[in-house]
Amino acid sequence: MDALTALLPDFFQTLLGSVVLLTVILWSTVWKLLALYRTASRRHKVWFVVLFFVNTAGILEIIYLVLNRSKPRRA
Repeated sequence: MDALTALLPDFFQTLLGSVVLLTVILWSTVWKLLALYRTASRRHKVWFVVLFFVNTAGILEIIYLVLNRSKPRRA
């Protein structure tokens, strides 16, 4: 474990740094799961592969979700 902490900047070894890091990880994971669910349900295979392998802290996922919003259904 000491080798891992040696690689982290001093900021992330503090309580505040740990909270910031965990918040970014949670943020990214939520957006990634939402975007991957939508790509799978709409069978957008290329988008699925790109979103699965590219980590952008949720930015690319948010762009996909905005561009592919659900259209309101008319009765």
